Amino acid sequence: METLDQFDIAILDELQNDGRLTNAELAQRVGLSAAPCWRRVKALEESGFISGYRAEINRHKIGLGVLAFVRLDADRNSGDVLHTLEEAIRTIPEVISCHYISGTGTFELQVVSRDLNTFSQFARDVLINLPNVKDVHTSFSLGEIKASSALPLGHLRQNPKLGFCATDRR
Repeated sequence: METLDQFDIAILDELQNDGRLTNAELAQRVGLSAAPCWRRVKALEESGFISGYRAEINRHKIGLGVLAFVRLDADRNSGDVLHTLEEAIRTIPEVISCHYISGTGTFELQVVSRDLNTFSQFARDVLINLPNVKDVHTSFSLGEIKASSALPLGHLRQNPKLGFCATDRR
C-alpha cells in the first residue's frame, strides 16, 4: 500500500479516536460496506500505517501521580556508548517515552512515578547509574493540559505532494 485515499484517512482517524470500533461501526462511519472496510484495515496494518492497538490507562487511577521530564546528558556521544545507554533506557518500565534530542542534553525522557519520594529514589538508584550518564536534569509536570497519542491527519487530505494520493478508490 503506497497511497492513502479519503477512506483510508477516515479509517485512520476513526481508529485513533476509538480503536475498539467493530468493523461494522467503522464501515458505517467511513461510508463503506463491511468487507471493503475490513480489507482496507488489514492493508493499513500490513503496510505499517497501523502499528498496533492498546488501551489508554489513566495513570492517576493506578497510582502514578508524578510525571517527570528528565534530560540525560551523556558523558560521551559515540555510537557504541550511546547504544548501550539506549538499550538500558528501553528496559526501564517507568520510562514511558525517550527521545534523542538536539541542543543541550542527549536524551529527553518522560518518567512516571507514584510520588516525589519514589521518583527521588528512582533517580538516585536508576537514572544516575545508567551507563555513560554524566548528568540528570528534571522538571515535573504541574498539570496536564493535553495528552494525546492521536496524530493529526489534516495534511494527508490537503497535500498530495507528500506521497499520498487523495483519490477515491472503493
